[in-house]
Amino acid sequence: MASGVKVSDEVILIFNDMKVRKIQANEEEKKKRKKAIMFRMSNDCRNIIVDEAEEILQGQVGSTIPDPYMHFVKMLPTNDCRYALYDATYENKETKKEDLVFIFWAPDSASLRSKMLYASSKDAIKSKFQGIKHEWQVNNLEDLKDRRTLAEKLGGSSVVSIEGFSI
Repeated sequence: MASGVKVSDEVILIFNDMKVRKIQANEEEKKKRKKAIMFRMSNDCRNIIVDEAEEILQGQVGSTIPDPYMHFVKMLPTNDCRYALYDATYENKETKKEDLVFIFWAPDSASLRSKMLYASSKDAIKSKFQGIKHEWQVNNLEDLKDRRTLAEKLGGSSVVSIEGFSI
């Protein structure tokens, strides 16, 4: 942990909850599962914490949020860095899949201090997220808005749709 930043227990609990899909979960529990969540530095820059207002619940998908991926993209701050977990639902030529994607958002417009702090603290949060298959560092919105870029991270040319939208 080059920066000495610690990861809050709540961040770890949320990751573990997103990672373990409860097969016997009832519909109400499934609706409360997180589809996407963001993490930020605490005000004193000593801890990585949950960005409370920035989440998408599975129960919102299809009802209040028709396209969860584009909604997620719009949640990202334009002038500051964030870490995020996105539970991507996608289809390849054989089957439908769900995978967690760890995203390090460091927009070009963020301050140098913020970019350096988040970059030097990335290993602290990644070390707590055991089992993440996909990691994505993004520096501009254009890369995020194009679903093909996410498709490349998830499986390349074999991915035919993300969140029900064709590539």
